[in-house]
Amino acid sequence: MIASSLVFLLTAASAALLTFPAFRVLRKAFQQYQRRYVAPSLEALGAMFLFVEPRQLVRLNLGALVVLAAAGYALAGPFCGAGAAVAGFFAPAFAVRFYRRRRVRRFDAQLAEALQQMASALRAGLTLQQAVDQVGRESAAPLRHEFGLFTREVKLGLGIDAALAGMAERVGSEDLELVAISTSIARQLGGNLGEMLEVVAATIRERFRLEGRIAALTSQGKLQGMIVASLPLLVGMFLQSYRPDLIEPMFEGAFGYVLLSAIVLLQAMGFLVIRRIVAVDV
Repeated sequence: MIASSLVFLLTAASAALLTFPAFRVLRKAFQQYQRRYVAPSLEALGAMFLFVEPRQLVRLNLGALVVLAAAGYALAGPFCGAGAAVAGFFAPAFAVRFYRRRRVRRFDAQLAEALQQMASALRAGLTLQQAVDQVGRESAAPLRHEFGLFTREVKLGLGIDAALAGMAERVGSEDLELVAISTSIARQLGGNLGEMLEVVAATIRERFRLEGRIAALTSQGKLQGMIVASLPLLVGMFLQSYRPDLIEPMFEGAFGYVLLSAIVLLQAMGFLVIRRIVAVDV
């Protein structure tokens, strides 16, 4: 009785001593997670006029982790569940990046027409601020949001060049950065701002035309990469339903898990190589 009580006390003391270092490690890991994932995601959402509290984003991460882990475990066991849990942990951050890239593409698609309208407004006698305000009120989101914020910043006393540079940095568009630099140079040197905006608009249209042609020429390679990457998974799912006796031995030993890991790694490397080959930057 005394020996069992002593063992229990020693076990409890050891667990208590290990709790403090584990708590410190988890606390540092959570701080690193907030610094590397939560803060950039909140900043990107704020730049898109989507204001989310940090707690809500953390809850979204945890919810995605639990849901995908449970789905992966129910479909293919613990190995797939662990992989799905990792994917769920990073899924919100990837969703924010995807939404931001889509927003930038939509903004770039609206920018060429907006620059043409601004050039016409400048020829009609309006100032740059008035032209931006007029085009922003007549445009759809996201250009309306960005131009509206630019107008409010200028009205509050911020310089036009500084407001343009801030908008370019906030949006993350290379075309808008070109507009901001060109406008600043034209204003300082006294060039024809309307003609400059027309030239930039024509350049953006030509770039969009080339990107569309390149996308059409490389679509076959992208489709081949997707098929090559998904073919082993589809074959494995088919064999799992048709001949499970051929697939189940792979999950019964360490060699099977190593083999599956090697397959996943090689398929991912092949997919990335194909994507890199067909990715042409304009």
